[in-house]
Amino acid sequence: MKPVAIVTGASRGIGRGIAQDLFRTHNVVATYKGRRDAAESLQAETGCEIFQCDVGSAEDRLGLLAFTREKFERLDLLVNNAGITQRVRADILEATEESFDELINTNLKGPHFLTQMAARWMREQGGVARVVFVTSISAYAPSVMRAEYCISKAGLAMSASLYAQRLAPEGILVFEIRPGIIRTDMITAVEKQYKERIAGGLLPQRRMGEAADVAKAVRAIADGLLDYAAGQILNVDGGFHMRGL
Repeated sequence: MKPVAIVTGASRGIGRGIAQDLFRTHNVVATYKGRRDAAESLQAETGCEIFQCDVGSAEDRLGLLAFTREKFERLDLLVNNAGITQRVRADILEATEESFDELINTNLKGPHFLTQMAARWMREQGGVARVVFVTSISAYAPSVMRAEYCISKAGLAMSASLYAQRLAPEGILVFEIRPGIIRTDMITAVEKQYKERIAGGLLPQRRMGEAADVAKAVRAIADGLLDYAAGQILNVDGGFHMRGL
């Protein structure tokens, strides 16, 4: 039987790219929040299972794992990809508490507690299992117009580190992937500015990333190529993380 993977936020963007790659070797449960049409097109393309899930909802998280257990009876890989950006970019001095709460709930609390439940199940079934947290360069690169997003991703990076340390002795290997500027609909409004900054030297590799670039990093983890590198942070960012003079 194929190993089983859950990919959250898989109807579009980075998550869709990951699901499109993983379905070749895994039974995939791809979650979506609102875009059922996009999820159904992914299902038609790959044959993966789809499940509507607001990762910030405890009820939905329970439902997702129950659905996966009923369909496949096991879980080998969890990819915590689902995330949102703020509805309105606002200076940190003007950003609202409501926006902060929404991003923390979806980007941090949701994957943190989904991982907790998934890890208990993985430990129960035994054998090697893997968890991936998709964070962002915003985990360490501040942007004062996106404070709540940066804080949520910084918190998620710490969640990944904590789970990596706790679960490695159990044979559950946890990794963090930090995408940089990736071409998705999340950056549509500012894509032109990013292109100009990349051309001006923002990224050593001088190109914007694609969802497939992140999927390749997940692939390496899924195939066990990094099984002696628990807790590793993979920077998929065109070299943004490098410091140079």
